[in-house]
Amino acid sequence: MKRKSIVLLSAASLLLSSVALADESNDLGSAITSGKAGINVRARFETVDKDNPLKDANALTTRLRFNYRTGKWQGWSAFAEFDHVFHLLRDFNAGGGTTPAKDGVYQTVADPNGSDLNQLYFDYSVSDDWKFRVGRQRVLLDNQRFVGGVGWRQNEQTYDGLLVSTTAIPNTSLAYAYVGQVRRIFGQESAAGKMNVDTHLVNAKVTINDSWSVTPYIYYIDNEDVAATSTATTGARLAGSVKAGEGKLGLIAELATQSDAGNNPANYDADYAHVSALWSMDSGLSLGLAYESLGTDSANSESFRTPLATLHAFQGWADVFLTTPADGIDDLYATVKFKAGKWNLTGVFHDFSAETGSADFGTEFDVSAGTKITKNYGILFKGAFFSSDSLSYVDTNKIWIMFTANY
Repeated sequence: MKRKSIVLLSAASLLLSSVALADESNDLGSAITSGKAGINVRARFETVDKDNPLKDANALTTRLRFNYRTGKWQGWSAFAEFDHVFHLLRDFNAGGGTTPAKDGVYQTVADPNGSDLNQLYFDYSVSDDWKFRVGRQRVLLDNQRFVGGVGWRQNEQTYDGLLVSTTAIPNTSLAYAYVGQVRRIFGQESAAGKMNVDTHLVNAKVTINDSWSVTPYIYYIDNEDVAATSTATTGARLAGSVKAGEGKLGLIAELATQSDAGNNPANYDADYAHVSALWSMDSGLSLGLAYESLGTDSANSESFRTPLATLHAFQGWADVFLTTPADGIDDLYATVKFKAGKWNLTGVFHDFSAETGSADFGTEFDVSAGTKITKNYGILFKGAFFSSDSLSYVDTNKIWIMFTANY
C-alpha cells in the first residue's frame, strides 16, 4: 500500500512530461514562469491547562509556507506548497511521538516542528465541466465534518490521490476522490504521520433553487494501518436560508449512517444527526442554536467515527472529544456572532451529554475575536474553557494568540 502515494504522484509527473515532450513551444515555458507565488507566515502562542498531573503547555510556534501555481498550458497547470514549522517556546508535548522527552510530562499542543511537502498536484481541465487533479492535495468536503484538512494545526492534513469534479449534470456539482495515503498533522518523521488507505469519497451537491441545496454522499474508508477506523458512511445534507425580519435564517439538517468496512474487526452500525439554525441580521449580529449527535451501537460497544474530519471545528475548541465516547455524544450548542467595526466576535456555549444513557459530560464556553490589521496582516485571540461533569474528563482551558501574514 505504501507504493500507492508514489504511484499517484509520479503518474501525474510522467503524464505531464509526456505531453510536454510533444510540444517544445515557448507557451509551456511561459505557463511555468508566469505563475503566481505565495508566502504565508503564521505565528501562534498556545497555552493548555488541564486538571491533571501534567505540566501546563506553553507553545510558541511559527509556520512558514511557500507555494507556487503555474499558469495554464493546454488545459494543464500545477501547484506546489512547502511548509516549515519552528518551535520558539518548547514547553509542550507536540504529540504523535514527535517529542518523546516531553511525553507524559507536558500537555499536548499538536504542532510538531519540521518540514513538509504539503501539496504537489497537477490539474487538467478537459472542459469547463470536467476537471481532474492528481497528487498531494487538500480534500475539503462540505463543512469538513467527515473529510477535511485540519487547517487549524500548523501542519495540515493532506491527501495523496485523485480528485475528479464535474458540473456536467444539470444543477449538480459532483466530486469523486480516490485516496491512497493520508498525510496527517504529525509529519512524516512520526509513525502517526501517515495512514495507508484504500478510500473512495463521493459527494454530490444538487442545487434545488437559489436558496436551497441537498448533498448526498458516500465515504468508504479502508484503513490498512488503523483497522478500527475502516468505515462506510452514507448520508445527506440539506442546507438553505429564508428571509427572517431584517436578515435571513440559515438552516441545516443532516443525517448519516455508518457501518464497519474493509478490514475493521468490529461489526456495528451507528447514526449521525445535525440540525442548526443561524439568524443573521443586517446589524451584524447573528444568533444560532444547533444540535449534533454522534450515536453508538451499544450492543457492540462501537460509536460513530470521523477519522478524516477537521475535528477542532466541532464539539468545542478545547478538543476534549476528538474520539467519540463509547456511549456516543450529544452536543447542544448556542452561537452568538457580532461584527464590530473591523472585528469579528464569536461566542459559543456547548452542553455535552451521552447519546445513550443519561450521563452528562460537561459544558464548554468558546470565544474568539479576530481582525485584519491591514490587507496582508491579521490577528486572532481565542479561548476555550471546558468544565467537566464526568470522571472520564477533566477541566480544560486553552488560550491562543495568532498572527498571520500573507503575500
